[in-house]
Amino acid sequence: MNRTLASLALVLATLVLAGCDNSNNRVLQGWVEAELVFVSPDEQGRVETLKVREGDHVKRGDLLFTVDDDLQKADVVVRNTAVINAQQAFDRAKELLKSAAGTQKAYDDAEAALRQAKANLEWAQTRLARRNAHSPGDGTIEQIYYRPGETVPAGRPVVALLPPGNLKVRFFAPQAVLPELKYGDVVEISCDGCDKDLTAKISFIARSAEFTPPV
Repeated sequence: MNRTLASLALVLATLVLAGCDNSNNRVLQGWVEAELVFVSPDEQGRVETLKVREGDHVKRGDLLFTVDDDLQKADVVVRNTAVINAQQAFDRAKELLKSAAGTQKAYDDAEAALRQAKANLEWAQTRLARRNAHSPGDGTIEQIYYRPGETVPAGRPVVALLPPGNLKVRFFAPQAVLPELKYGDVVEISCDGCDKDLTAKISFIARSAEFTPPV
């Protein structure tokens, strides 16, 4: 299961509104937020292997970690056996119906049982496949919460992934400057340790006024 949450990064950025000349620059203080993607198993289990380390760059589909799958493998065997039995029962009902020795109801019941058995097998195979957690997209491993040998509850993240497009900059603008800001406007960004000539687009403007920045 994957969830996207916002976390506050302790980075301060200075934004300069693009399109202004040097004599009328608007410099606004802000900070960077990282919207992390938390990758977790569907069911409780013991982490068997961890394929990444903090700071690693991963691609979509890369294997991140695996969780023990003994119970899921056993369930697949049981469900597969049920499909074999249901298939045999369906074949018998089909032959009996052709020879008029069986009833249409018996045939329909056998067909329904076979469909259910196949659906149960597909679900068991899906549960087994999901014991291997793959990256939902490109990004950087920001944090690891569980190590091999530790038991992780269902839905609890094992790793936190930061896609490159999930970095956002928040800044406060005084009322006098707000009329100059529009959705889609390009702003220039500068901060300590950042690359030069960074830009961003305005994607959100709060409807209500906020007076105290949280940092």
